[in-house]
Amino acid sequence: MKTLQVAVIGCGSIHTCHVAAIRHEPDCQLRAIAECDIGKGRALAQEYGCDFYTDYHEMLCDPQIDVVHICLPHHLHKEAILAALAAGKHVFTEKPLALNIGEANAIKLAASQAAGLTGVCYQNRLNPSSQKIKTLLESGQLGNMLSIKAVLTWSRSGAYYSESLWRGRFSTEGGSLLINQAIHTLDLMQWFGGGVLALKGVVERTFLSDLTENEDTAMASLKMGNGARGLFYATNCHSTDSPLLLEIHCQKGVLQLHHNALWLIEGENKTLLVSDGSPSGATKSYWGDSHRQAVSNFYYSVRHPEEKNYISVSQAEVSLNIVGAIYRSSQSGEWITLAD
Repeated sequence: MKTLQVAVIGCGSIHTCHVAAIRHEPDCQLRAIAECDIGKGRALAQEYGCDFYTDYHEMLCDPQIDVVHICLPHHLHKEAILAALAAGKHVFTEKPLALNIGEANAIKLAASQAAGLTGVCYQNRLNPSSQKIKTLLESGQLGNMLSIKAVLTWSRSGAYYSESLWRGRFSTEGGSLLINQAIHTLDLMQWFGGGVLALKGVVERTFLSDLTENEDTAMASLKMGNGARGLFYATNCHSTDSPLLLEIHCQKGVLQLHHNALWLIEGENKTLLVSDGSPSGATKSYWGDSHRQAVSNFYYSVRHPEEKNYISVSQAEVSLNIVGAIYRSSQSGEWITLAD
């Protein structure tokens, strides 16, 4: 089997999850990284035993590179994705796909015409709890979904914004809480609920108004595609990064995800279905621990193009559209209908 040669563009905090996944994959080699911080990039390249570039366009000229991971700030995603596709590479990008739907549409067009695949990292769909929820809902065992509730309370301090100045600015982050942190939760909600038909939402700057131009708190009511009601609340103003609280009420039972454990409640009976084994509040456990699986699935599809076992551009733009609709609803005070 051919060894896939892989490159990473951008060496911010999330890139370590990607590098760990790449190095774990059989028949796969990290060939190069691109990073604008020369000192940081050289040190990492030495640690990883790979080539280093300050200009990713130069790196993309290497014909040996098969796959490129995009781990850049949000506003740089579109340009890097389009450049990598034009160079004939497969592309695996961090969320969000782009700053907005307009940029996402440009990427979708390029991806449809490119030789390489384009995958987006929504790793929380691959968490064992998420997979179990999806299987149970699709089986019909619990009857129709009546409502879904998600509560996300995380913490982002001044250092989080000062260490990466693109954060907290609409022009470079595309928003804040919703597009950066809560987009994973919104993606799970729409995935479980058959999409979102319409929504009404509010975003606010509260405790972090001196740190970000954008929202630190948001809430929304969602009309799900399967007829259920969706209730969503998120904030970056908590004092710690609490695990996601998710509840799904169905005709014949309740699914509750709390503190990294999935429970099924049927009347007086409460059954533990899945526990990921990580302690509540463990370092980065709130991200979800499935980057490795997401990368592995994408690489499998690169080797077996007939198997589309990854989140495509079309799938990824759904949650981006929901985020944009919440922003528009907050401005107008009206319900927003989402296009199919």
